[in-house]
Amino acid sequence: QVQVVESGGGLVQPGGSLRLSCAAFGRIFAIHTMGWYCPAPGKQRELVATVTSTGSTNYADSVKGRFTISRDNAKNTQYLQMNSLKPEDTAVYYCNAEMDAGGGLPYDCWGQGTQVTVSS
Repeated sequence: QVQVVESGGGLVQPGGSLRLSCAAFGRIFAIHTMGWYCPAPGKQRELVATVTSTGSTNYADSVKGRFTISRDNAKNTQYLQMNSLKPEDTAVYYCNAEMDAGGGLPYDCWGQGTQVTVSS
């Protein structure tokens, strides 16, 4: 019923910037928390940043002060502004949207992933 499409990844030099976008399409009642995750050793997904429906944000310590997450509820879209990028930021980033099921249990929808490569 819902598709999540993300974009904005690419190759950037250390210290550069990228802006990731993620939009949800389909029959959407509401979206609770939205966020960005990447694989990590021993984990399926590691939190990068999240933003709730009320605007509260949460960031991994490694990206605080460098990344900013935001959302446009009218467009069912979230963004991750990535500044001062470091080689260790290199990863496939997956966007997530926690969907309100319109009376059912909330469920997660995941984007296909977008590659971010930080290299000189």
